[in-house]
Amino acid sequence: MRIRLRRHLGKVVAGSAIAVTCTAMMVAVTLPGGASGDDGNGGGGGTGQDGGTASAEQHPATVEEAPEEGEKGTGRDPLTEDERERAAKLALDRGLRERGEGVEGDKGAQPLTTDLVEPEPSEVGRADAPRRADVSYYDYADDTFVTRTVNLDTGKVEHDGAQRGVQPPPTRPEAREAAALLLESPRGAELKRDYEHAMGKPLTSAGQLDVTGYVYRVDTENAGADGMRECGKHRCVRLFTRADGGPWIDTRRFVVDLSARTVGRLG
Repeated sequence: MRIRLRRHLGKVVAGSAIAVTCTAMMVAVTLPGGASGDDGNGGGGGTGQDGGTASAEQHPATVEEAPEEGEKGTGRDPLTEDERERAAKLALDRGLRERGEGVEGDKGAQPLTTDLVEPEPSEVGRADAPRRADVSYYDYADDTFVTRTVNLDTGKVEHDGAQRGVQPPPTRPEAREAAALLLESPRGAELKRDYEHAMGKPLTSAGQLDVTGYVYRVDTENAGADGMRECGKHRCVRLFTRADGGPWIDTRRFVVDLSARTVGRLG
């Protein structure tokens, strides 16, 4: 199980390195006229992570009533939608449902990713090798990154890990919530002004924006401005923003602390 945990966190670190490159490219873009309209299919990349990780908890767990199996893949086929739903239900046990908290403050930890797990070395080549999925959540109740490996054949949770200080790339729902918090804050006046200047109509909802989120964190080289010193422990996001059907609008100077639900400004 320790091998799988290192492999999983290795993917997180690799994703963060790619995200740093993406952020560097983002800074080079001339806004708003010179950007393309393709922002990919993810919520965005991180500007760095894994600076400080807390202790991981590992203990097997089971779910009393496993959800129906539905349509199943075979071998290394991608997870089917039924398998994704089943994995999410298996991983989100009563504790996470009742004590966890999502990005909007609702009950239940915030879903992040669900990925197929490679078979164990001893299972490679077996026609009946079990199908497993790694499911990850961010629990805003205590700023914890939760990872669980579920066996889709047995319905058991085979690995359960929790860490603080790990900040994977934000999802689209998290980026949208960050945009909504920005609009609700006094600092959102700048964004509203720029939007109305570009589109000729007022900005009243985050639904009028196409946003991508990038993790923002402070460390020894980046102390952060007042009000942002907890970023890294807290889940903080910078936004790359475009008016829906219109030009890019520069919002990189804002930092949204999704954990504290506050908005800061760089510079």
